[in-house]
Amino acid sequence: MHSILVNLSLFKAGWLASVFTAAASVPAAGATVVAVVVAVHLARSADVAQETRLLLFAALLGLGWESLLVSMGLVQYSTGSAFPGLAPYWIVGMWVLFATTINVGMRWLHKHVAVAAIAGAIGGPLSFAAGEKVGAVSFPNPQMSLLAIAAGWALLLPLLVRVAARSLEVPEAIRIERSGNDDS
Repeated sequence: MHSILVNLSLFKAGWLASVFTAAASVPAAGATVVAVVVAVHLARSADVAQETRLLLFAALLGLGWESLLVSMGLVQYSTGSAFPGLAPYWIVGMWVLFATTINVGMRWLHKHVAVAAIAGAIGGPLSFAAGEKVGAVSFPNPQMSLLAIAAGWALLLPLLVRVAARSLEVPEAIRIERSGNDDS
């Protein structure tokens, strides 16, 4: 239980830092907090390589999805974009930050992919609406934007959960080989 509380608390601290510093036009400060949270997460991880792959997958997924939203004119970010049409680095960092919860604080979603879809459809837009309230993001067409975010998160959260769950599965052949290899 302690690990779950630490994980979710660090996620929340990183989320708040990212959103508020982006709104204040200093997104690098929030990105630094996210980097620290990710470093702590990896230091506490049982399998750093496996967890790093998940975080990199989340970064690519987030970059693609958020850049699609930007290029379609559904969301606008005032800070942190290196190129027009691309998502800002701080929002991609938030995808990585969120992925730190998938195998710890939200590990229970591994067995409840339908719940992950519902949680994504509700939590994604709520999170963005909160970010909009503090000025980190804006929506040219709020209803259309939030609907698109809900649909995307309803698909992408279960995908992220499935990738995480599959990366934790150890193939039977490896389990047998490991258990039979006690020559030390």
